[in-house]
Amino acid sequence: MTAQAAPLRRAERALAIPPARLLAAVLAAVATLGSAFALAAVSAYLVTRAWTMPPVLDLTVAVVMVRALGVSRGVFRWLERMLTHDVALRGVVSLRTSLFTALASRTDDALTRLRRGELLSRLGDDAQELGDHVIKAIVPALVAAVMLVVVLATFAPLSLLATAAMAASLLLAAVAAPRFAHRAAALTEQAVLTTRGDVTSHSLEILDDATSLRVDGRLDGALARLAAAQSAHDAAIDRAARPAALAAAAVPASMVLAVTGSLLAAGAAWTAGDLSAGQIGILLLLPLSSFEAATALPAAATQHARSRAAAERLDALIGEGGEGDDSAPVPAERPATATLTARDLTAGWSAEAPCVRGLDLDLAPGSRLAVVGPSGSGKSTLLATLAGLLAPLRGEVSTDAASLREAVTMFAEDGHVFATTLRENLRVVRGDLTDEEALAALAAVGLDGWLATLPHGLDTMLGPDGTTVSGGERRRLLLARAVVRRGPVLLLDEPTEHLDTARGDALLAALLTPGDESLVPASSTVVVVTHRPEAVPADTPVLRIGEPR
Repeated sequence: MTAQAAPLRRAERALAIPPARLLAAVLAAVATLGSAFALAAVSAYLVTRAWTMPPVLDLTVAVVMVRALGVSRGVFRWLERMLTHDVALRGVVSLRTSLFTALASRTDDALTRLRRGELLSRLGDDAQELGDHVIKAIVPALVAAVMLVVVLATFAPLSLLATAAMAASLLLAAVAAPRFAHRAAALTEQAVLTTRGDVTSHSLEILDDATSLRVDGRLDGALARLAAAQSAHDAAIDRAARPAALAAAAVPASMVLAVTGSLLAAGAAWTAGDLSAGQIGILLLLPLSSFEAATALPAAATQHARSRAAAERLDALIGEGGEGDDSAPVPAERPATATLTARDLTAGWSAEAPCVRGLDLDLAPGSRLAVVGPSGSGKSTLLATLAGLLAPLRGEVSTDAASLREAVTMFAEDGHVFATTLRENLRVVRGDLTDEEALAALAAVGLDGWLATLPHGLDTMLGPDGTTVSGGERRRLLLARAVVRRGPVLLLDEPTEHLDTARGDALLAALLTPGDESLVPASSTVVVVTHRPEAVPADTPVLRIGEPR
């Protein structure tokens, strides 16, 4: 097995396709094409046999077969689609389960460093490519192999010359066309690898931050970068056009070869009187219906190339040991309290531009710390480093608990509101959450009045497909998750942004006042990034980032 093929093989295993279901899908597809092929053969026989004007009763069986095969083809096609898509969808569910299990077990900062659009493309598009691998590559390839044997077995009793021509033409259609198609797809996937991420990333940046970009006068520049990335992507796709054109021409060329061979064989057989009129009709007309399975092979080769590229990207995403254990990881018991320590910490996205240098912290259980500084100074980067989501450039972050990630919970300012119920949006951080605890958390952050206006209470759908959530409501919902979580160390990034001043300052005071248990336990260590240093309680330690010391 080549190094390139190994990720695809691992992905196929992660799909966990039951052999019996795959076999049923293949047999249904073979029955579909077999019905079509038999229909063409019987129709050719019926047309040419009727030309000789036999008694009508001699044609009765052929007429009934035409009707039966026409109906059976539709039935088998429906069955094939149902079985094939059932196998593919089950496989995608299994694959995504394995992916999220593997991602959850990663302890490095590789995911944090991925661009948002790139991670979205891999978990969405690349996983779907592996589902399409079943529908468009595996099943068609197996069906084509079976139909190749069926076609040659049909022609062999009629004419060796026609059989040889058919074998050569099917070989051309089954080898040359897929090879060119695979080359074109490989070039296209290389373009996807090198340029699609740029397009997705720039698009998401503009969609998410269009207002601020326009206010800052940076929207035109962002649009220009998007246009340049799109042009580079289009140029890369254009390079795949030549092998794609050759792949498209290979199958019609092979059909011409097959028809030519059949014409020569039919002429020789008619002259020699070796075959009846019905058999001659089969020789003449059947080649045109013999390539239905072969015509799917270029698309199968294209899908194989796309699936291999997708598998390689997913393999890189989940890292070493990513083939994965089918069992879910057993979460370690969360400690009740923890001391968060940083020693000589230098944090940032690159060594060339660190945002924090030489930081020492000792945050005992129950400590409160406010982090302030101008926009872009690195406050969120520091929080990600303290949470273990971003590796320190130098120094270390640790706790006296078993693991940093077991003790520390970070709530980012761009936390996601899922397209599900309000209850499930809270339970995402604690699966055993009761309705009473959910109501108490919402009341603690001042959302009880909003909750009363919702048509179905905790069962109201939120997110893009449900009730619209304002910026302030979204912030308080994310804060309610922190209240529900009640972790030993909580890192909160701008939890009061988009709130009115009075309400935001009150929540900030409740978070940063030692001993105040209205939002979080007194024993929890709380670090809050805020843009309102004037609202920080007087006795709260303040860490200033990006300001002269």
